Amino acid sequence: MKPFAVLLVVAGYFTFLLLISRITSRKADSASFFIGNRKSPWYVVAFGMIGASLSGVTFISVPGWVMTSQFAYMQMVLGYLLGYMLIILILLPLYYRLNLTSIYGYLDKRFGYWSYKSGSVFFLISRIIGASARLYIVATVLQFSVFDAWGIPFYATVLIIIGLIFLYTYQGGIKTIIWTDTLQTFFMLAALVLTLVFLGRELGLSLPELFRSVGKGDSSRVWFFNDFAGDRRHFIKYIIGGAFITLTMTGLDQDMMQKNLSCKNLKEARKNMFWFSLSLVPVNLLFLFLGGSLMLYLVQAGIAIPEISDNLFPMVATQSGLPPIVGLVFLIGLIAAAFSSADSALTALTTSITVDILGKENAPEKEIKSTRYRVHFILSLVLLGVILLFRVLNDRSIIDTLFTLAGYTYGPLLGLYAFGLFTSLNIRDRVVPLIAIFAPAVTYLLQVNSARWFGGYVFSFELLLINGFITFLLLWFSSINKGRTTLVV
Repeated sequence: MKPFAVLLVVAGYFTFLLLISRITSRKADSASFFIGNRKSPWYVVAFGMIGASLSGVTFISVPGWVMTSQFAYMQMVLGYLLGYMLIILILLPLYYRLNLTSIYGYLDKRFGYWSYKSGSVFFLISRIIGASARLYIVATVLQFSVFDAWGIPFYATVLIIIGLIFLYTYQGGIKTIIWTDTLQTFFMLAALVLTLVFLGRELGLSLPELFRSVGKGDSSRVWFFNDFAGDRRHFIKYIIGGAFITLTMTGLDQDMMQKNLSCKNLKEARKNMFWFSLSLVPVNLLFLFLGGSLMLYLVQAGIAIPEISDNLFPMVATQSGLPPIVGLVFLIGLIAAAFSSADSALTALTTSITVDILGKENAPEKEIKSTRYRVHFILSLVLLGVILLFRVLNDRSIIDTLFTLAGYTYGPLLGLYAFGLFTSLNIRDRVVPLIAIFAPAVTYLLQVNSARWFGGYVFSFELLLINGFITFLLLWFSSINKGRTTLVV
């Protein structure tokens, strides 16, 4: 790809986003920023959430994961469906009944101040890490496809990306993002389908023939039922891990729930979540077929398969001799996928700090607006710093890294919400911050010593469940002789 052509595409794309932002942010107030005035059409929210949920991590890492895990990821996708059903049946009714702006307000009503702040802080840590990982991907690709040729350093690339996100989100917030995410989901899915079409043409195959060829190959194995102890891809580990990753990274995440809370009522929010969750099955399957198609192309073209799985899709799209249009389609899809997640993350972080940490939800409108502007700007700088740190430290598949980190940061949230929902006990609120730190530390010790302590057992994404269970147990011990809660949920 020629750098100038890439720059024109990126500039045109962002001009379009800024135009949408300008239209949707007219007469926007803080209620628009936080929950879209609860007027968002459920079908628009559902379609936009596809892009926000998948993000640049899926766009890059899931095709590359076929190199090391074949189609095992589909086991986790089925687990996702179980998690979404729990959100529809349990969490959405709770959030709407309590009329929450931030979902962590439940912890304040159920347990008290320190639980509320602990939940908010762990969300902030989780989402900052997740958003940084997603933006790191698109920044890396833009760096080697455009900015390296012009001698522009990586930190400047990241600064440009975050600056653009800030410009189209700081005014309208969730009201704007509902519509920009819809656009970006369309571009991401279009890029996915077009890339498969172009690969099929290069291989002399129609789309059905390409799918059959990939399905017959060695990379298309879905089910892994052997070696429960030693194989991280085992069906039970992935199905349970997928369910609880969804329950926490969607249902206990202000970013994803903020979109649901912008729907008109609970009925529409449930419809949104139901159809959104079903759509993820074929979409993720297409990404896995893309990974198999990329490997098929490399074998036929006699090109070595990259050592790092996250490099598979970028390398084939931009450096393998395919027509330049493939590289441009890839770049548009990557930007759309990464930004549909990062923009809503920045908005959710701003909401959580303004409402949960600073307690400005009921302040005068002028004070709220001034506060969230400052918070939005400072968070943009924080994302910049974490992305640069990510570039220094990361040496694994981004999606693998992201889900592993989620096991530590979302575990305390899982334990807190489970204890609040499924017991009537109260707790010693002041010890919750200590529990929220201690539980992940114990989980880490179990992970690094699992093979030695448990006869060769290797933990996978069920670390999240273990972390949540440890948190639950510690909360139960802290509840002894404390009495019962006054909030029945």
